Amino acid sequence: MNDKNLVLIINAHQGYIRNIDDSRDFSAENELLFSALTSTYIPLADLFNKLADEKIDFKIGLVLSSTLCSLLSDPVIIDQYENFINKSIELGNCELLRLKNLPEAENAKECLKRFNSIKESFVIKYHRNLLEQFKILAQKGYLELIPTAATYAYLPHYQDLTEAINAQVETGLYSQKYFFGDTGEGFYIPYLGWSNGLEKILKPYGINYTVVDPRSLLFSSSRIDTGIFRPVRTNNSLAIFAADPDGENCFTDEEGFISNPVYLSVQKDIGFELEDKDLSVLERKSNIRTLTGYRYWCNVEDEDEYEDAPLYNKDAALEQVKKDAAAFVNRKTEKLTQAMEYIKDDDAVLVCPLSAELFGQKWAEGIDFLEEVIRLIFSQKKIKLNVCQNLIEKQYTLPKAELYPCSGDDSGYGEDLLDITNSWMIRYVKKAAERMIDLTERLPSETSLKGRMLNLAAKEILLSQSGEWPAMLHSNQLPDYIKEKFKTQILSFTTIYDSLASNSVSTQWLTEKEKEDCLYPWMNYRIFSRKK
Repeated sequence: MNDKNLVLIINAHQGYIRNIDDSRDFSAENELLFSALTSTYIPLADLFNKLADEKIDFKIGLVLSSTLCSLLSDPVIIDQYENFINKSIELGNCELLRLKNLPEAENAKECLKRFNSIKESFVIKYHRNLLEQFKILAQKGYLELIPTAATYAYLPHYQDLTEAINAQVETGLYSQKYFFGDTGEGFYIPYLGWSNGLEKILKPYGINYTVVDPRSLLFSSSRIDTGIFRPVRTNNSLAIFAADPDGENCFTDEEGFISNPVYLSVQKDIGFELEDKDLSVLERKSNIRTLTGYRYWCNVEDEDEYEDAPLYNKDAALEQVKKDAAAFVNRKTEKLTQAMEYIKDDDAVLVCPLSAELFGQKWAEGIDFLEEVIRLIFSQKKIKLNVCQNLIEKQYTLPKAELYPCSGDDSGYGEDLLDITNSWMIRYVKKAAERMIDLTERLPSETSLKGRMLNLAAKEILLSQSGEWPAMLHSNQLPDYIKEKFKTQILSFTTIYDSLASNSVSTQWLTEKEKEDCLYPWMNYRIFSRKK
C-alpha cells in the first residue's frame, strides 16, 4: 500500500547580532535571540525529547542556519542568556508581589513557572548546549537537520556572481558538518528563492534535493502530472520538492489560527505596560523597552480594544489548540487523499515549510499546537510524518522539469528584499563580492597576516549578504542598528581591501575585528575563488 507523507520543515534562522560591549545596553538586539531561545528553540528541544521518551514515532525536518548555530555555541552569548533568564525569574518574583490578590496573579505564576522550566532544561538537562540536543535527536532518526546558505542570503540576487553563491553554499555546508558532523542529503534555499542554473551549483556539492516555491514547479515549461505531490528532478538529477501552496496562510491570515481571541497576546507585554520602576530588576542601562515574556492578556480583534483586553485563560486556549490541530491535520490528510487518486502507483508527498517563529514567538501556543499535531498523526495513522531524505530513493527516475524562477514570499519574486527601504544595500554588497573574487585570483595562497586579513574579508562579505538585514529593514525592525551594522561590515571589507593594496596592515585592528566577528573559525577565503 502506498503511503501519504506529510513533511514538516521547521525553518530557524537568525541574523548574526553579537553584542558583547558591557558599556552599552543591547537589550533590544539581544531580545531577538533570547526571546527565540526562550519561546521556541528550548521548548522545541523539550517537546522532541518528551515525544521520543514516550516512543512516539515522528520525523521532522529542521533548518538551523549557521549564524544561529554560531550564536548558540558562543560562550559569551550563552552567559548573557543565562543572566537574562535569571533576571526574568527575578522579574517574575517581583510580579507576584505586585499582583498579590489581583486576577493577573495566576497568569504571572504561569509565566514564572515557564521561565524556571526553561532554566532547568537549558542549564541542568542540556548543559547549555542546545545544538547537541538536536544532534542527538537527529542521530536517533527523529530529526533531519537540513543545511542552508551561510548567512541566509537571497541567492537570486547573486545569479551573475556564481562564486558568491558558491561561497554561501560551501560555508553553509561546512558549518553543518562542523556543528553536527554531517551535511545530510538536502539544502534549504533561503526564502525558497530559485534562479536559473542554481542546480548546477548545488549538485556538485553532493546535495541531492531542495525545496522550492510551488510556483517554480507549476509554472515550469514541463508538464508535471503529479503536481506538487511528488518530487521531480532537474537535468542533472537534483531532486526538487515543491512546498504546500497554503504555506503559513492557515496560521497568519486574518482568520488564521494565531489570531483567535482565545489565544495569548504576544504583543501586550508588561515590558511596554509598566512603569520603569516596576522593571528596575532587569538592570537595563537605558530606557529601551523590550518584550519580557510576562503576558497576561488575550488577543483582541480590534486595536481599540487593546487596552481592555480580557485576561488569558490557559485551559480555554489549550482546548482551542486541539480544535485547530485537528483542522490542520484533517486539511493535510484530505489533500493527500485526493492526490492519491492521481498517483496510483507511488507515495504522495506534501511538504510544509514553517517558520520557527510560529512556534512560540508569533504564536504563544505554537509548541502545544505542534505537539497535538504530532500526536494526532501518530494516533490516527491516516498519514505519516516523514522527511525528504527518505523520499528520494527513486531520484534518478523522477520526471524532469525546468523550474520557473520564483521565491517563497507573497508575490513570489523577492520584492521585499529589494524595495525602497533596502535596495541601496545591494550595490555595495555586489561590488565588495566582485572585489573579493578578484582578491582570491591575485592572492591565491596567502598565509600568516595577509591570510588572516583575507579570511576576515570573506566573513565580512558573507555577513553583509545576510538576508536578515534587508528583511528587517523592510519590516522596520531595528532599522538604525541594521544600517549601522551593514555599513560597518562593508567598511571593514574596504579597509582590508585598501590595506592589501597599500601593503599596510594594522595587526591591532585585525585582532579586534576577529574578536568582534568570531564566527566561522575555519574560514578559508578561497571559497570565493573561481572554480576551475
